[in-house]
Amino acid sequence: MLIMLTENQLLYPEQVCPNCLWADGQGQPRWHKDQLRCGAPIGCTGDRICKQFRCQMGFRLAQINEMPVTL
Repeated sequence: MLIMLTENQLLYPEQVCPNCLWADGQGQPRWHKDQLRCGAPIGCTGDRICKQFRCQMGFRLAQINEMPVTL
């Protein structure tokens, strides 16, 4: 799951990407095989799979694992 991070909030790509010129035909980030094709990886070195990216619009995206919600 991808989330977008701003200074004071979390956004889902579905809220932002449909208005982006670099999004795919369905208005989603160009995500393929753990790589963001419409942005650049940040904070990773070597052969490690990156978990954070900076998109063309300037947002920081993070790949997170979905965690079950317990109430």
